[in-house]
Amino acid sequence: MKNLNQADLVVEIQRLKKEKNAVILGHFYQRSEIQDIADFIGDSLQLSQKAAKTNADIIVFAGVHFMAETVKILSPNKKVIIPDPEAGCSLADSCKAEDLEKFIKKHPGHTVISYVNTTAKVKALTDICCTSSNAVQIVNSLPKDEKIIFAPDRNLGNYIKSIVGRENMVIWDGACHVHEEFSVEKLFELKREYPNAKVLAHPECKKVILLLADFIGSTSALLNFSKKDDADTYIVVTESGILHQMQKDNPSKTFIPAPPMDSTCGCNDCIYMKMITLEKIYQSLLTEQPEVILDEELRKKAEKSIIRMLEISERLGL
Repeated sequence: MKNLNQADLVVEIQRLKKEKNAVILGHFYQRSEIQDIADFIGDSLQLSQKAAKTNADIIVFAGVHFMAETVKILSPNKKVIIPDPEAGCSLADSCKAEDLEKFIKKHPGHTVISYVNTTAKVKALTDICCTSSNAVQIVNSLPKDEKIIFAPDRNLGNYIKSIVGRENMVIWDGACHVHEEFSVEKLFELKREYPNAKVLAHPECKKVILLLADFIGSTSALLNFSKKDDADTYIVVTESGILHQMQKDNPSKTFIPAPPMDSTCGCNDCIYMKMITLEKIYQSLLTEQPEVILDEELRKKAEKSIIRMLEISERLGL
């Protein structure tokens, strides 16, 4: 690999994109310099849908592995590349397909709703996928007496359960290391320091954190709220990468990252998201590797759960 500085890397990445008819998808939790070179920025499913609509031959996903899998599920004829195949996800890892299969057998007659933050193998065992922004509506679209397994995030699942009031929901015991580690004590300290700040929290956070929030929503919802709301200071309780877009969209506002329990930097980063670098994006475009490959039978099974979610969302006008 050439010894390139950041500016040269950006030039080379743009050249390779054009040469190879490629697009770069960047998740909100990526490094700021990667968000700035991405063709599309968004949540994982939103990015997968954008990828399916492009005429690009190559999709480079700057995110974690399950997200690149979701792109491949929806774009089987495109070459999908993830710059670092070791960029995993603690939440997806907390729900192995073989373990979920056993869990389903222990709870027969349950409809399986899985958060999109899961592997292709888990999606293949799922009846309906959901996102953090449509999960409540997906659950409410089912009859009140329908038994439900919700996987894999226990915090999101319990938050949804508290809203929909269904006692027939069985929640898988998984969690995201980022949202699990926020400190209540440090959040209180920030609220004392910034008494006029509004707290924005992702529903993957623990209940005790959510009780302190002024607004709870998906990453996109938090971003949109910060644009429309009239406050000037916000404490943001989700992965710190989102602050880059918040600040770009609201240059006159102040955004403060909520710290985890054990913090030296004052922010909470996903170690897996931050594994993606400009150098790795350049190298992956140059070599067109590592490519995400899915068995076609598995891909079709996984796709059904996403399609059903999209059908319900369209019917409900989401």
